[in-house]
Amino acid sequence: QVQLVESGGGLVQAGGSLRLSCAASGRTFSSNAMGWFRQAPGKEREFVATINWSGGSTYYADPVKGRFTISRDNVKNMVYLQMNSLKPEDTGVYYCTASNSRLGSTSLYEYTYWGQGTQVTVSS
Repeated sequence: QVQLVESGGGLVQAGGSLRLSCAASGRTFSSNAMGWFRQAPGKEREFVATINWSGGSTYYADPVKGRFTISRDNVKNMVYLQMNSLKPEDTGVYYCTASNSRLGSTSLYEYTYWGQGTQVTVSS
């Protein structure tokens, strides 16, 4: 059974940092692009960041560029999202996702596997 399990969310003050982790099990994703999406209350799920299969290419949504960093460890089957300079508008449930492609995408429809999500709350 393929599973993606996120961890590392929580409550943080504006300007603070969090590091999200995503542990994959059931199969290896070393040949797959991975991504992070988020969903705020009452809003649609939106793209945050993606990383290609090797980790050599990353892409970010404009609101998080320069503040968030996505990375992966293919030996451990893990993906990470380092979030710095957090803002209240970063609040939401953050989802880890895996694509069936080696290349990343900003479209959630390009991703096949999804975790249950981890809550991130940034207070002002």
